[in-house]
Amino acid sequence: MLLAEVAQATQRLADAGVPSPRNDAEELAAFVHGVKRGALHSVKDADFDARYWEVIARREQREPLQHITGRAYFRYLELQVGPGVFVPRPETESVVGWAIDAVRAMDVVEPCIVDLCTGSGAIALALAQEVPRSRVHAVELSEEALQWTRKNVAGSRVDLRQGDALDAFHDLDGQVDLVISNPPYIPLTEWEYVAPEARDYDPELALFSGEDGLDLIRGIERTAHRLLRPGGVVVIEHADTQGGQVPWIFTEERGWADAADHPDLNNRPRFATARKALP
Repeated sequence: MLLAEVAQATQRLADAGVPSPRNDAEELAAFVHGVKRGALHSVKDADFDARYWEVIARREQREPLQHITGRAYFRYLELQVGPGVFVPRPETESVVGWAIDAVRAMDVVEPCIVDLCTGSGAIALALAQEVPRSRVHAVELSEEALQWTRKNVAGSRVDLRQGDALDAFHDLDGQVDLVISNPPYIPLTEWEYVAPEARDYDPELALFSGEDGLDLIRGIERTAHRLLRPGGVVVIEHADTQGGQVPWIFTEERGWADAADHPDLNNRPRFATARKALP
């Protein structure tokens, strides 16, 4: 019976324009019934929980799957998320993967890493977990978001602070090996084209950044240059439509070298990197 209900729910979600209807119908069935997705077939007909249709109705309204379940998966992490914090996206996983490789290649015993605009803490926690001897610092401005960040970093070694990414960590100036950020980068003019899950549920502070979407990235460029040691690296996510624009912010005249764009798993430009020039 449950699998038949899932098939019906999949069709409902597809009709509502949900991008991954089968995945979401199964995830919600597993959530409501307290089993793994792979064990849905084991739920007996008599154990079907009618609350399933309540959560399907919420997803039909384009409420994010992660808000309904209260959890988001990112690399090897399970994070708590909900209203007020940006839900981490799969495309950011490749950004973090590049950063991890870059830090390992530095051959620094205890690399110092700063995550600007940390949101849920996904990036900072992934780096702390996968680069075992790293010292990871993270900053978030929004008090609403921080309620979730604090839950996620509890018990970890991430140094979490509240503050403005453009004025953070003066105590670390010139000492940081890697600065990473997934900042807001959507142009204000693109509001109507943003997916409902993001536009209606993610905090605006985490989405929009000026007329061209690059306002905060321009500010982060100066912050990263202040924080990094010579030879240190900055990694910054951007929209796939901004490929080519972001590396031009990290110019030689401003003290950078090797500025480049990198593709995500769909081969779309997704993040830019640069190295602080040696004196």
